[in-house]
Amino acid sequence: MPGLFGTDGIRGVANAELTPEFTVGLGRAVVRTLREEGNDRPHIVVGRDPRASGEMLEAALVAGITSAGGDVTAIGVLPTPAVAFLTVELGADSGAMISASHNPVPDNGIKFFGSDGYKLTDAEEERVEELLQRLDEDRPVGVHIGRLWERHDLLARYVDHLAETVTGTLSGLRVVVDCAHGSASPVAEPLLRRLGCDVVTIHAEPDGLNINERCGSMYPDVVARAVVEHGADIGLSHDGDADRLIAADRTGTVVDGDAILAILAERLHRERGLESVVTTVMTNMGFKQAMGRLGIQVVETRVGDRYVLEAMRAGGHPIGGEQSGHVIMLDHSTTGDGVLTAVHLLETLAATGKPLAELATVMRRLPQVLVNVGQVDRERLDDAWALWQAVQEEERALDGAGRILVRASGTEPLVRVMVEADSEGRATEIAQRLAKVVAEELAPA
Repeated sequence: MPGLFGTDGIRGVANAELTPEFTVGLGRAVVRTLREEGNDRPHIVVGRDPRASGEMLEAALVAGITSAGGDVTAIGVLPTPAVAFLTVELGADSGAMISASHNPVPDNGIKFFGSDGYKLTDAEEERVEELLQRLDEDRPVGVHIGRLWERHDLLARYVDHLAETVTGTLSGLRVVVDCAHGSASPVAEPLLRRLGCDVVTIHAEPDGLNINERCGSMYPDVVARAVVEHGADIGLSHDGDADRLIAADRTGTVVDGDAILAILAERLHRERGLESVVTTVMTNMGFKQAMGRLGIQVVETRVGDRYVLEAMRAGGHPIGGEQSGHVIMLDHSTTGDGVLTAVHLLETLAATGKPLAELATVMRRLPQVLVNVGQVDRERLDDAWALWQAVQEEERALDGAGRILVRASGTEPLVRVMVEADSEGRATEIAQRLAKVVAEELAPA
């Protein structure tokens, strides 16, 4: 698997690209990396989402870690941010989450956290890759072989942590939550009920094969319809590993990550004088315009919540996020947490007494069209001069009334064409023209 780590860990088709044999080696390489840092017997927390291949990959990762002399606390099916939280809570040296997030069930992935709960840096990932390629003859025996502890009782600690971040009550709010048959399934409903919500839960019966299947944050129209059907105040939609949130108001209108981030940033600005927020190049121009009106500086990064987080930590910015629904609140978490974001969005509704539709007017989004172009060689994107010339011509025609972004996906074999313009029709026409050029110029040899 060349170029192992993408923007969100390692991804691939389970048992084809992401194999048990590779995963054993990966576990051993991580232990070797930690030993270089002075941890003679590293302790690693391992969690997973409910997809069936996670059972196989968990067994392989645990085998690799323990065979290299590391100890494992396996916490079972919990959200990605729970792994980050419990890594710190248990005083572990690292955490590993087995999940392909919003991807379909054949895929899986592995991402790692340091002892501080933050994702590994590029340099740390490169060291793991390097050690994975080296001859590995270190085979501890006897008492030096690592041990496995299965701890499926740690859900309560994570739920307590989330509940303690809320200062008021959420009583009176009727909520529909779509768990995507994923890691939010054991967490969302107990937490929301504890905080006083009237909860309708959908897609919270994972069987290992139904994760993200026409539900969750990739299908926000599902929760939008359910909100109207159940007469709820708000709909909350998570992805497979529960690090994202997309919402819907009581009329069934979808509220994406940009709008959620804008709502939370406006509240922090009003209550605490928030001065800055971090977003990515995919963020709608309407968000930037809204923050400008509030006097909040917008710091922009490349796509990927890891890059948002790096900028937040480097600049001391307390909140940031992506249009896809990753929101990072450094006061409460070291990574994006969809369930945490949900309770703070609900707290904002309760504190202001305003419906989500009214809160979302903090920003007016420009029409944005995203076209994913598959079956192309994305490695040739940077050198596709004819494509970039076409992009420049379209940008000149827009004359400042929109913008264009063409980039390779960091998690899928796609090239994404994003266009914002003063009308959806114009944005669609431009995106389709450029998508055709992408398909022609980057066609596989």
